[in-house]
Amino acid sequence: MTLALFTARRMACGIVALAAGTAETAVAQDRNRTVVGLAGIHTPAYQGSDKYRTLPFPVIDIKRGRFYANARRGVGWSLVDGDKVSVGAGMTFVPGYRRRDAPTGIGRLKNGAGARVSAEVRTGMVLASLCATKVISGGVDGALIDAGLAWPIRLSPRLTLMPGLSATWADRQYNDRYFGVTPAQALASGLPVYSAGGGIKDVSASLGAMYRLNDRVTLGATASLSSLQGDAKDSPIVADPTQPAVFVSAAYRF
Repeated sequence: MTLALFTARRMACGIVALAAGTAETAVAQDRNRTVVGLAGIHTPAYQGSDKYRTLPFPVIDIKRGRFYANARRGVGWSLVDGDKVSVGAGMTFVPGYRRRDAPTGIGRLKNGAGARVSAEVRTGMVLASLCATKVISGGVDGALIDAGLAWPIRLSPRLTLMPGLSATWADRQYNDRYFGVTPAQALASGLPVYSAGGGIKDVSASLGAMYRLNDRVTLGATASLSSLQGDAKDSPIVADPTQPAVFVSAAYRF
């Protein structure tokens, strides 16, 4: 799944993806669609931070033939484009964090880009996704695999709820670059030197709601709770391993 300016943006992308997915279940499926809007998000300054920021956030979900652009999958091309199964490959944003948000002495971690392969399956009332990202630029390194499940629940012709669960695995290179503390950073920050290994990085639960004002305009809100796991949780730069985020949006479907 839109870009934010800190690692919790990855969580925000999941929230945007749920909002876009909810809209799709509430409106008849189109082979081509354009959904754009504006949102506000209240989220941690970086993943593991105890500081929060409130930011404007674009909502984008575009599909033209096999081309797609959205927060969940990035920008790419569908290799398989069926009603029940979709597989695509493209590029996605990989967030870092700002110097001012990180602990003193840790410094900035530059944003970058990654090559992303994604698969989505719709079966019954369940929406399942599995995505793999290899970082190719920026301050972060390594690879990520994220998986998610969501269950759209239509309460009325206009109101739909979507609970969801997700988890992210990260390799050693990613976790060590994002959560590790080098000897130079330890000297500057006073934190201990830390090297993070690979494994499950975080698990998240969310609840989204979408209300259709009409066939074009939708209002959305999502609350999520994400919890760091393993070596990521034990990092000296992590002040709060369990973090909420809130997302509200208005979107227009062309």
